[in-house]
Amino acid sequence: MNAKVLSCLLLALCFMFTSCPPAPTGTVTAPPAPPTSPAPAAAPETPQVPAENTWTEEVKKTPKNIILMIGDGMGVTQISAGMYSNGNKLNLEQFPVIGLHKSYSSDNLVTDSAAGATAFSAGVKTYNGAIGVDPDTLPVVTILELAEAAGLPTGLVASCSITHATPASFISHNRYRKNYEEIAADFLKTEVDLLIGGGAKFFERRETDSRNLSTELRSRGYSVESFVNIDMKDVRPSTDKNYFYLTSDTEPLPFSQGRDYLVPAAEMAPSFLQKRDKQNKGFFLMIEASQIDWGGHANKSDYIISEMIEFDNAIGKVLDFAKADGETLVIVTADHETGGYAIQYGSKMDSIDGAFTSDYHTADLIPVFAYGPGAEHFAGIYENTAIFDKMKELFGF
Repeated sequence: MNAKVLSCLLLALCFMFTSCPPAPTGTVTAPPAPPTSPAPAAAPETPQVPAENTWTEEVKKTPKNIILMIGDGMGVTQISAGMYSNGNKLNLEQFPVIGLHKSYSSDNLVTDSAAGATAFSAGVKTYNGAIGVDPDTLPVVTILELAEAAGLPTGLVASCSITHATPASFISHNRYRKNYEEIAADFLKTEVDLLIGGGAKFFERRETDSRNLSTELRSRGYSVESFVNIDMKDVRPSTDKNYFYLTSDTEPLPFSQGRDYLVPAAEMAPSFLQKRDKQNKGFFLMIEASQIDWGGHANKSDYIISEMIEFDNAIGKVLDFAKADGETLVIVTADHETGGYAIQYGSKMDSIDGAFTSDYHTADLIPVFAYGPGAEHFAGIYENTAIFDKMKELFGF
């Protein structure tokens, strides 16, 4: 190799080592970057928030309004049968959060509607048959009573008698669920803004006394109407007064036999209570689809399915309100499953072959669906009493 070639090779090696020095070891100070190296890019002034941080911010939101919807006797199979009989779709599919609750009562692994509803309304496990009382028959404060005390408008809607176990457990305190006239009298102790349900006879043609509770409610400023003088679809209550609409003399008919007020009531009720909310504090509303349960007791698939689809249509109306409002939490659940209902092999879409293990309730875990601010609190598996605890916490009571 001649001197000229050797000289060029040495120059090239020197250039390479000075441009890309080895990583420093020990305490050796790293050489400064060459002047020609580009400066690192500056961080943006407003970095994009990662998706997980966005969710964290949403978790901090709380609802102004809470609407609790109860499908009495509605287990997973009732939901499935309704879905498959409704073009394979339900409004329930729009709920982003789903949980499960443990439905047992204080005295039985299989609860009834009274104990189940009292768990939701007051956060206590009590005995089957108890209405708003604990196992010692002592009254317990309900979420509706807390809302009323805080100045929030409240409402109860049911496709059964308004004195029946589920709605009664939010407003009454009684040792036994079938004391309907005593329960009706409790409706004069708490000024619920909106009441829609059956059972006119327990208010107006009582057997235990001569009181007319509808007249007494009118004297206290309520507007009271009934199926006798106006159809639900024509109801346009003034928001200047509390409103009570009696849908039947005793228990309303099944949906398949002509009862049709649950969906229009579910559409009207949130708007009515929002207008009653003069102090902008929010409202509490409970809506019950009562007769899914009755279809289970009768072991009739068609009865269950028609009631389930009607309930889902009512859910759709409430979701429309919640989406437009943006401050409403919607919770959909059931007190228990009824019938041990199953969809048999050979069933098809729109043709359900149902079977039953019982004509009473079962101890299944029960689904909970949640939509809106605070919905994430309802994921997971928990006691049925936790639904009260979560609502109370979200309301800040």
